Amino acid sequence: MRILIVDDNPTNVIIIREILKKEDYRNFITASSAKEMLELLGIDQNKPEERPRHSDIDLILLDMMMPEMDGIEACRVVQQYEHLKDIPIIMVTAVGDSKKLAEALDAGAVDYVTKPINKVELMARIRLALRLKQEKDWHKERDQRIQDELKLAALVQNAVLSLPIEEEDFAVHAIYQPSFELAGDLYAWYALGDGRYGVILLDMMGHGISSSLFCMFIASVLKDTVTTYVEPEKVVQELNRRFNQLYIEKSLVQYYFTAIYMVVDTRMRRIDYVNAGHPPALFFEGDSKEPVLLKSNCHPVGLFDRMEAQPQSVSFEEEGHLVLYTDGLLEMAEGEQEDQLDFMISHLRGGHAWQEEAMQAAFFNEKLDRERDDDKCLVWISLKKETEKE
Repeated sequence: MRILIVDDNPTNVIIIREILKKEDYRNFITASSAKEMLELLGIDQNKPEERPRHSDIDLILLDMMMPEMDGIEACRVVQQYEHLKDIPIIMVTAVGDSKKLAEALDAGAVDYVTKPINKVELMARIRLALRLKQEKDWHKERDQRIQDELKLAALVQNAVLSLPIEEEDFAVHAIYQPSFELAGDLYAWYALGDGRYGVILLDMMGHGISSSLFCMFIASVLKDTVTTYVEPEKVVQELNRRFNQLYIEKSLVQYYFTAIYMVVDTRMRRIDYVNAGHPPALFFEGDSKEPVLLKSNCHPVGLFDRMEAQPQSVSFEEEGHLVLYTDGLLEMAEGEQEDQLDFMISHLRGGHAWQEEAMQAAFFNEKLDRERDDDKCLVWISLKKETEKE
């Protein structure tokens, strides 16, 4: 533990040094003015915008009354720098004015001792301040480790998301913006052969670590489920069965997820789907400005042991595009669901080709309100003309 003693009176410095030495505190340095203290902390007052270098000071004993800059003003300067404000500052003062002492504490000092210095009092306050500093440092290091692990987990979670597909008659792309490091949305698609593609978008209840863990479990079984069962109702029923295997006894929260899963058959020109409590997908065909809504036709996955799902079908002849999205996009618009759908449609109608910049500008460039925003995800499927397959 390194202690910085700041006092313009050499006698006071000698007294404090001797007290520290007798208590086996040997790692300390001194400064004769507030300006010298700021220099030792790496603060250049001529360039206040520059971030000071890392400091190895663990405690500052700061005289309150000094020429040029007093201890209170120096304390305020230190508090302006995020990585220095956790250094505990104990004011050393001969002033008995309670208003001045209150001003010093408001400026960022954690404690004070009065002159003439009482050895027992000084050491008690130093030990308390250093103990609090150690605890703060431990929490900061732990929080940093957690943040690093969350970032790594986010990279792993992002790695399971499907890459874009760009074929002659079929293309699929996505944009994803989690509200936290870890999120509860998941999208995936798989080529099923014979011109068929399985596409799924799901939204786990809530967000954060718990939702992301459930999401990763579903991701681990998704490919096997889709390629084995293929048909929408069978896939959704199998996901429901797998998800219910994660039943946690005595849990106060029942987890579930909404999902829309579809099989796009580019040869038969048909879309078979099940929408399990998810916002309606939008299908724009040809020059139509009004989409077909692929609405929910069963309850979310995970609510009940058994799941009855009746698949729906949409046929198409012309080129078109399908848009799947999570409710984080709907919530960008005020009003009822009808108003929110109008908001979505107004931004999604038009050309059938994927336009990433336009979608980014419409839905993903706003700054997130961490208190309000949900995860945001958009999947865009382009269905091209039959003649383009020749």
